[in-house]
Amino acid sequence: MSSQLPQSLVLVGAGKMGGAMLEGWLRIGMKGPGITLVDPHISDAMTTLAAEKGMTVNPPTVAPAEVVVLATKPQMLDTAAPSVQALIGPRTLLISILAGKTLGDLAQRLPNAGAIVRAMPNLPASVQRGVTAAAAGPGVSAGQREMADALLGSIGKVEWLGDEGLIDAVTAVSGSGPAYVFHLVECLAAAGAAAGLPADLAGRLARATVEGAGEMLFQSDLAPGTLRQNVTSPGGTTAAALEVLMAEDGMPLLMRRAVAAAKRRAEELSG
Repeated sequence: MSSQLPQSLVLVGAGKMGGAMLEGWLRIGMKGPGITLVDPHISDAMTTLAAEKGMTVNPPTVAPAEVVVLATKPQMLDTAAPSVQALIGPRTLLISILAGKTLGDLAQRLPNAGAIVRAMPNLPASVQRGVTAAAAGPGVSAGQREMADALLGSIGKVEWLGDEGLIDAVTAVSGSGPAYVFHLVECLAAAGAAAGLPADLAGRLARATVEGAGEMLFQSDLAPGTLRQNVTSPGGTTAAALEVLMAEDGMPLLMRRAVAAAKRRAEELSG
């Protein structure tokens, strides 16, 4: 792994997602002295971590780095672009996690960047169980793609897209998806309470059930449908519930509508 890691990296934006990625890089072997943090509003916790690991924070000047990771808020791109330009040399790989900012947007605002990877991580990256979809621009070499894969893989799984146009659908599925799961827990707990359970007990049962089911998915190679069938006895209680959930107006339809709505909004924000 260490051979795929850069010797110099600048993280622009050390907020929640940037901080999660930073912790991942340190965990897979990146050395603190090779990392520079650029964030005018850096937290005390990040400042302390940087001091402990020997990282540089907000230096007056920064030499072009092997990798620059852009993790600011998307609306800050225009403001940050001039200073980011100075960080990019002829061989720099730029990795952007800015939602809604296309490879074309980045190339237009950062013309020094000849090699750009656009990535879309999701919230579970904060516990190293995220999934990141990535699209590489035409200037990205095989070695740079391997390096991006190692850096992004430090926070979970990486899925490479052959078509950047799929990013909006990715946003609707995995980007927004954790919120759908959290809402499932809320709904299951509310249904348990309606069935007569004390509300606090229903909440604990719903939460633990989804945690356990998620861990089964993580540990098993079986398809989700197979796992579902394994839990379902013919004519039993689970089968009765699934008749409702899998009806024409049930969960499949609701999920298609939800994902379609999220994709439309992602397209609007990208435009």
